[in-house]
Amino acid sequence: MFESRCGVCCNSCKRKEKVNCAGCTNISVPFWGGSCKVKSCCETKGLNHCGVCDEFPCDMLSNMGKDQGYDSAPRLNQCKKWANKTTSNKHNL
Repeated sequence: MFESRCGVCCNSCKRKEKVNCAGCTNISVPFWGGSCKVKSCCETKGLNHCGVCDEFPCDMLSNMGKDQGYDSAPRLNQCKKWANKTTSNKHNL
């Protein structure tokens, strides 16, 4: 089961309660009050998360948070894991 659009593991986020975030899959507007291009892109395409996108990994996802010093590799790897689980589940139906 995926927890976000971009690969962040919201359920284990230490900031989640502090910033009153329910996770991007459960809210219409991000907790910071702006918009999230990754969230909007997935929702416009009708995708649960970036890992199932034909363009994965796109520049937008790969560069998300880099200007703030965040490493994108953990998020990208998580999206791959979620995509693999989705594919596995389809084969088990």
